[in-house]
Amino acid sequence: MLKGFRDFILKGNVMDLAVAVIIGAAFTAIVTALTANIINPLLGAIVGKPNFDYMVANVNGGVIEYGKFLTAVVNFLLIAAVVYFFLVLPTQYLMKKFNPPVAAAPEPATKTCAECLSDIPAAARRCKFCGQAA
Repeated sequence: MLKGFRDFILKGNVMDLAVAVIIGAAFTAIVTALTANIINPLLGAIVGKPNFDYMVANVNGGVIEYGKFLTAVVNFLLIAAVVYFFLVLPTQYLMKKFNPPVAAAPEPATKTCAECLSDIPAAARRCKFCGQAA
C-alpha cells in the first residue's frame, strides 16, 4: 500500500503539478506587488483614485457596492496584462527563436500509375506508358 502511494507521489506529472503550484504562488505575489505598488498608484495619479471602492448605490435601503466589483475587474485586467506582456509574449518569442517552424514538404512532382506502376507527372490525366486514366 505504501509502495503504491510512493509511486503515485513520485510520478512525473504529480511532481510537475506541485512545482507549478509553488511557482504560481510565487508569481502571484510578484504580480500582486507590481499591481498594488506600481500600477495602481500610477492609475491613481492619472485618474485620481486607485480603486473604486467608494462607489456605492442605495436601493430601497440596501447598499450595492458596485465599486468593489469595478476594482476587481480593473485588478483582473491589470494582472492579465502583466501576465500576457511579461510572461506569454517573451515565452512565445523564445519558443519561435529556439524552435523555428518546420517547412512543409513540397508536393511530389510525380505520382504512380495504378495500372503499370510507372512514375508520371502529378498533373497528368493519363499515363504516357499504358494510356490509363490517372
